[in-house]
Amino acid sequence: MILVLGKGFLGKRIAGALHCKISDARIRSFFDAEKIIRKHKPKIIINCIGKSGRNTDDCELYKDKTLFANSFIPVILAEAALRSRIKLIHISSGCLFDYDFEKDKPITEEKVPDFLELFYSRSKIYPEIPLSLLSAKKLNCLILRVRLPLDNRPHPKNLLDKLIRYKKVIDLPNSITYIPDFLNALKHLIKIDARGIFNIVNSGGLFYNELMDVYKRYDPDFEYKTVKFKDLGLVRTNLLLSVRKLGKTGFNMRPAGEVIEECVREYLKRK
Repeated sequence: MILVLGKGFLGKRIAGALHCKISDARIRSFFDAEKIIRKHKPKIIINCIGKSGRNTDDCELYKDKTLFANSFIPVILAEAALRSRIKLIHISSGCLFDYDFEKDKPITEEKVPDFLELFYSRSKIYPEIPLSLLSAKKLNCLILRVRLPLDNRPHPKNLLDKLIRYKKVIDLPNSITYIPDFLNALKHLIKIDARGIFNIVNSGGLFYNELMDVYKRYDPDFEYKTVKFKDLGLVRTNLLLSVRKLGKTGFNMRPAGEVIEECVREYLKRK
């Protein structure tokens, strides 16, 4: 039996796709984690608990909540899963790296996270080392790095909703995670009992204006503009992640450019 923890955007999507139980029980301690395991008796826990706020800047305003949700809870769950001899799947983030578009290749899972400018990124980096060490030795643990979730249904956390609302897009490509493809990748990795860290993003990069141009074809009145990221003065990580490791397991993510037509079409049907 699979138990999803966290009834947010990804938690609900995962529970719906896997037809499994979902819980929003609060975890304040190791005792709480053990209590949840005793109650539901899962074979797999998928941790979707996390805090990002309306945008990552909000995490600077709620440091205690961010640190507890993003850093402490994964470690608590890892210890509880280890003691109960069950599998832990932790939903992490790909926003963990400095990146130079002129010099760097797509980032592999072997690279050590090094983007420390945002508190959100640091809070997601902190649990990865202990979870990785436990996964290599004793714990059956799978860490999935998701980046800029793009979905075919409306939701405030959906990248498409955000870009429509902002009406401004930057001039850099980025790795994105198309949620229907993510869910298929998750099912595959569960089936083969994969362990360790995996980047779960669509191959290649996506310029946001490509997505907005498709949306504008369906809504001709929609207007947006492209701005140079360097002129915004924002602290953000823009990068490309490699999916070669995932491909070697027998699952290939579709190129980012190939999913946007499907995404917009299905999104508008549900809007």
